[in-house]
Amino acid sequence: MASRGVLPQILTGRLNPRAPSLLARASPFRSQSALPPSSLYYQRHTPLLRRRYATARDNNGAAVQAKDTKENVEHEDAANAAADAASKDTKSKQAVLDEASSSSASSSTTTLNETNDWETNVNLNIDSFKQLPHANFGVNQFIPFDPEFREVLKQIPWEFRAPIRYAFAYGSGVFPQSKSSGKVITDGELRKIHPKAPEGVKRAQDGTPKMIDFIFGVTHTQHWHSLNMKQHREHYSALASLGSGAVSYVQDKMGAGVYFNPYVVVNGILIKYGVVQLDTLERDLTQWDTLYLAGRLHKPVKILRDDPKIRLANQINLLSALRTALLLLPPKFTEDELFATIAGISYLGDPRMSLPTENPSKVKNIVGNNMTNFRRLYLPLIETLPNLEYNDAGATERDWIWNDKSLNLVQDMDPVKRGNMVRRLPKAFRSKLYFEYQKKFAIPQLDFNKMMEESQNEDAISFKRRQGGGFEQRIASDDPAELRKQVRSVIKKTINWPATTQSLKGPLTSGFKRTIRYLSEKMDKYRQGRDAEKAKTATAEDKPSERSGVDSKAEKK
Repeated sequence: MASRGVLPQILTGRLNPRAPSLLARASPFRSQSALPPSSLYYQRHTPLLRRRYATARDNNGAAVQAKDTKENVEHEDAANAAADAASKDTKSKQAVLDEASSSSASSSTTTLNETNDWETNVNLNIDSFKQLPHANFGVNQFIPFDPEFREVLKQIPWEFRAPIRYAFAYGSGVFPQSKSSGKVITDGELRKIHPKAPEGVKRAQDGTPKMIDFIFGVTHTQHWHSLNMKQHREHYSALASLGSGAVSYVQDKMGAGVYFNPYVVVNGILIKYGVVQLDTLERDLTQWDTLYLAGRLHKPVKILRDDPKIRLANQINLLSALRTALLLLPPKFTEDELFATIAGISYLGDPRMSLPTENPSKVKNIVGNNMTNFRRLYLPLIETLPNLEYNDAGATERDWIWNDKSLNLVQDMDPVKRGNMVRRLPKAFRSKLYFEYQKKFAIPQLDFNKMMEESQNEDAISFKRRQGGGFEQRIASDDPAELRKQVRSVIKKTINWPATTQSLKGPLTSGFKRTIRYLSEKMDKYRQGRDAEKAKTATAEDKPSERSGVDSKAEKK
């Protein structure tokens, strides 16, 4: 009944005058033919395409509500524009360079030195997308994907009246970690997970329905939870009965600064959403003080609402992940090895990986089934580093960016260049690495303090290009096995305590019933992954024996 009146408005863009119609949005993965009005998606889920601009009625007044709504719209529009830019020209090398360079102007004379100019004077004190280094800056963070699925995910933040400034969806519910099985599930099987899932979700999850994970970046933690608890009290555990002050205290003072509400249904879709203060997110992206959220953004995610400061901070985060991975890798390696090293950073110190609660092949599955997405995310940054390049003829083939084949790379092991990488690691992380090498090199405390004072002269807002000195070059020249050991040790020490306390506060924030369900599902994934690895090992062991049997028969003949 509603679809007859609303459908024409959707097709003409009247319900959302800010952005192009769904039908006009491009996707490099699917045919661009228009979906017919008879589409099951439009018939059953037209209401999902409506925007909910209302905010909670409280003492802030209509002016604050209008301001929040306007900012939410602007932050979604920015994500839409970046996603559209990412889908237009992702195949030419020049387009890749334009994403990382200091100027949006396309020029055949672009050099590697020019592409790094944005890092020379990073200014995180920005509040407008116009203040980013250039128009296309950071669009590598936006992974093109199915437009229907994208639209469904975008509706989720609009179901929250509390203002959300930054939002992304992530995890296996968004990026499948296994090849398509071709399995067709029944509506009953689907409803066990998603009570009323749109076709876009059903198709994207490819016969294996899963809870979809979100992170919401907010400005004021207590205010946000106060508004959200009025609207969605059922999302919270008994902790909410103590008020928004208790909830925000547990979020900000315990663990990594994230508050998760799992197993809640929004628009007929089962989701888990984590709430984080934008300042906490920015600090972790730029300094790696916990690596809890920074590690999630090392992998491809689907950004639904954008923020200029966070986009800039995340570009720093991705470049830091790339440099850290290079310190852990030999002179020659493959893309598989590079992306697995990057994806594995956040799991090194996670206590769940040492317990039977995670698939032991998790990192391998993430990279193996998302090669083009990882390449899309990191290729612009690979092009900016003077000590890293592709060493593979496949990188010259047409449209090679969308080829699943893992290509070869090579890095320059020159101590000066690697010392510069050490000097440009995130500040909190770098300080821990320095401390480890102070002990290893037995540097007197006074001399070490003097070096630290020099590095602390960096301004918190901006800094000049940092060059590695003798200490950094000495670290970079250390035995490769020893350097890898020290870097891994620092990663584990950075992640372990925040991740552990974040897990421990799960029963408090989620409630015991949902925590038990979550652990049960994680243990099931662990068993499935373990069984799959055993099956692969058994198959690999059987093949040589089969070949030897054939060879012996041939010899007898």
